Amino acid sequence: MGSGNVELKRIENKISRQVTFAKRRNGLLKKAYELSVLCDAEVALIIFSSRGRLFEFSTSSCIYKTLERYRSCSFASEASAPLEAELNNYQEYLKLKTRVEFLQTTQRNLLGEDLGPLSVKELEQLENQIEISLKQIRSSKNQQMLDQLFDLKRKEQQLQDANKDLRMKVSSLHGPPEQ
Repeated sequence: MGSGNVELKRIENKISRQVTFAKRRNGLLKKAYELSVLCDAEVALIIFSSRGRLFEFSTSSCIYKTLERYRSCSFASEASAPLEAELNNYQEYLKLKTRVEFLQTTQRNLLGEDLGPLSVKELEQLENQIEISLKQIRSSKNQQMLDQLFDLKRKEQQLQDANKDLRMKVSSLHGPPEQ
């Protein structure tokens, strides 16, 4: 018994959308694998989540081989040199875009934002990472405070020595203090 027709529109509930994405992504990856095995087809699948995570599947050892094969079949050979450079630039752009999105998501997570989609294990890893960072920050702060304390003690000693020298000069100018 099937679930019937599903109205295709964006799922507004963030958690439901994330769950649906994960289930459908896994189903799509499974279908790609089944197609490659059953039909001996070369398959490449690239998925970017809304959070910028990359999911990929390729039957060849490297997805770039399949992309290169696609490019060679799709574009005329005389225009391949400029298109190859353009494809490389676009691939580099996609990598950098994915990296920036990942870093932005990580930064938001470190600030305690957008934690809903994270699993318990991911939250524990985040907590451990924050604890390690906090220890490093405290250690650095303590070291700076110790350095400042050492500098202040050194300056205090210099001032005490200068004060002692001034007293000696004053006493030598006025003679011994009267009693």
